[in-house]
Amino acid sequence: MTGTVTAMDRSTSTPVPAIDEIIESFALLDEWDDRYHYVIELGRGMRLLSEADRTEANKVQGCASQVWLATTVRFDNGHPVLSFSGDSDAHIVRGLVAILLAVISGRQASAILETDPIALFERLGLREHLTPQRSNGFRSMVTRIHADARQALAAIPLTTVPLTTSL
Repeated sequence: MTGTVTAMDRSTSTPVPAIDEIIESFALLDEWDDRYHYVIELGRGMRLLSEADRTEANKVQGCASQVWLATTVRFDNGHPVLSFSGDSDAHIVRGLVAILLAVISGRQASAILETDPIALFERLGLREHLTPQRSNGFRSMVTRIHADARQALAAIPLTTVPLTTSL
């Protein structure tokens, strides 16, 4: 199986595989138990979130487990690009965070808003195999990420917006 993340020292972990690799790996796994364990392994492969980022401001509301998402915004040619790091106190949720970050992290804010991670969640069969609380928590994470993307778009520096004048 490609893209398998093995348990390791998370302070020196490798990046989560690209979303295409994750989708391919899911397709190779026939049994839900194997997919469930793969999701957990994805979470185990993520770098630990720093204690400084485990704040109330970064905590995702609406999740049954504790989930934190830290957002970093940089501007590339005037376009906000958002990078995320995350963590959870639940192994399966940590894996869901890994999948979500593989979909959206490192992308322009406008592209994030055009992306539908919930459709991928359903396509991978996660909704039908996880509890409603986990599904609602995933939706809460997506809502939070979309809010961060909208906020980044609203914060575009004025110097990057072309001005037009009428005489």
